[in-house]
Amino acid sequence: MARNAEKAMTTLARWRAAQVHEKGTEEKERRPYLASDCKELPKAEKWRMQIIREVARKVAQIQNAGLGEFRIRDLNDEINKLIREKSHWEAQIKELGGPDYARVGPRMLDHEGKEVPGNRGYKYFGAAKDLPGVRELFEQEPPPPPRKTRGELMKDIDADYYGYRDDDDGLLLPAEMTEEKKAIAKAVADWKNRVESMEVGEESDTEEVEKSRLQTESGDSSENEGEEDAGLQNELSGSKFIAHVPVPSQKQIEQALIERKKQELLNRYASEALVKEEESAKELLGINETKNS
Repeated sequence: MARNAEKAMTTLARWRAAQVHEKGTEEKERRPYLASDCKELPKAEKWRMQIIREVARKVAQIQNAGLGEFRIRDLNDEINKLIREKSHWEAQIKELGGPDYARVGPRMLDHEGKEVPGNRGYKYFGAAKDLPGVRELFEQEPPPPPRKTRGELMKDIDADYYGYRDDDDGLLLPAEMTEEKKAIAKAVADWKNRVESMEVGEESDTEEVEKSRLQTESGDSSENEGEEDAGLQNELSGSKFIAHVPVPSQKQIEQALIERKKQELLNRYASEALVKEEESAKELLGINETKNS
């Protein structure tokens, strides 16, 4: 008898008895649909704890990715529904004079200890975060690489950066020589083509010049023949051209133009007094008389 009494006093036995008692009371008393219908603070605390246990049980179930997409989505919806209901019970507890769990309560964490991600109040738990269309919501862009300071950038700058030793590998000079030979050959070919085209053009030009020379010679011969005919006709008629006015020679015309140009320059740059002095000096020296004589 004593041994049975000791067994009954163990912690496991007492916990089991409490579970059976709570299960029996839950079957007898159901949680109200609206939190505002509960007017007793202990009962509101009890219903809140009941919701938390249900949330914990469903969060443990949703960790299994083998349940399938539809079952995972249903479990996630049920968890979010229970979380909204818990917030209603916490508001009712605060109204009844109890603690403010919304302020002092712990944050909603997943099995890894991280805050449950979500969008506009809807949370995703466990395998629901890996569903199609949900994974893209939580993919964060990689952070930009840190910007280097000027000193860090200058550490990597050496002679190779400025290309001082580019020719040391022996690859650039042969390539330059090959390209130089190609350029020279191309320039020579262009020059030969240009010379040939010029020779062809000169031949055509000489032919054209020869044709024009023949035409001019034929024209001159016709003109000479015309002049000879006219001279013969004048001689036959006996009329002669007689100039009644003295015609100056070419030298006289050039001398007159030079004198006229000198006079214009003197009129432009010399004053009247200077001109008179020059004329008087010429009279004294007899320059005009010698010229006139």
